[in-house]
Amino acid sequence: MSKEKVTLSEVAKLAGVSQSAVSRAFTPGSSVSQKTRDRIEAAAEELGYRPNPIARAMITGRSRIIGLVVAYLENQFYPLAIERLSRALQARGYHILIFLAENQEDDVTRVVDELLDYRVDGIITASVAITNDLTTRCEDAGIPIVMFNRGQDDNRLSSVTSDNLAGGRTVANFLVACGHERIAHIAGWQGSSTGRDRARGFTEALAEHGREPCAVLDGKYSTDVARQLARELFGSADRPDAVFVGNDHMALPVMDVLRFELGLSVPGDVAVVGYDDVPVAGWPTYDLTTVRQSVNRMVEATVETLLGRVEGHTEPTRILIPGDLIQRGSTRKLDPFGT
Repeated sequence: MSKEKVTLSEVAKLAGVSQSAVSRAFTPGSSVSQKTRDRIEAAAEELGYRPNPIARAMITGRSRIIGLVVAYLENQFYPLAIERLSRALQARGYHILIFLAENQEDDVTRVVDELLDYRVDGIITASVAITNDLTTRCEDAGIPIVMFNRGQDDNRLSSVTSDNLAGGRTVANFLVACGHERIAHIAGWQGSSTGRDRARGFTEALAEHGREPCAVLDGKYSTDVARQLARELFGSADRPDAVFVGNDHMALPVMDVLRFELGLSVPGDVAVVGYDDVPVAGWPTYDLTTVRQSVNRMVEATVETLLGRVEGHTEPTRILIPGDLIQRGSTRKLDPFGT
């Protein structure tokens, strides 16, 4: 036989306080004396009371819940970012609801509909595009959106990304300085701002050196696609002597193809550069040169931007976080002093 749920009024009666005092005690950031809070918490524990965040949201207009929509978790960058986003939000008194969505309009719409039903205070999207209609619906509901690691041409949306244009330029300048002549690019998905900006920065910087890439191919952020492109690019005599891969998720299997299928030396025959600096990139097995996305700085900026919007203190903004080139063993050593 199921036990009846304990109500807020029962807790108030046992603690000898008003119902509003109980409500404030279970609302992070609300004003209530420590003595009163202790009495309320003791009464709640005795009765087995648990606050209902959805009911509280209906009363206060705030659920203290943030929705996170992510397209895929195969890329190690995202589980790491999600963990740190969760911890940062919890430290500010918020909880996080995580939804996986295919990067397709219908699926993203379904997930956002569910988040609106949960009365979330804000939404973070990671590598997910948002339609104009969805943006309008969230705006009408007073729910701000921050795009993490993805940008979009909509002034109503905030975004926090690596400075992908500058990162692509850095890779091109580095590979030219290392003396490479035939430089290819296995790009990230060109339907994403991230993939486009990295490719654009890379090709523009090469052009400034009077060069152009010997190939630019869309790897679609897929390990399978990246492997096949590596086989096609490097299976002939006129193969590239360097390749910039749009993220580490693709760069690692590209290195496997080069070394274990084609018998090429990295970096002796081919230099490889990735982007993100996921943990595996630093393992001795790969020792991948890559552009580091500062997860901590991106998470901090995302949380501050979103909560500023939730609390009505800030307007939508676009933040670019610089990334550093981390030189490892998949490329030739470049002396920064030119000696």
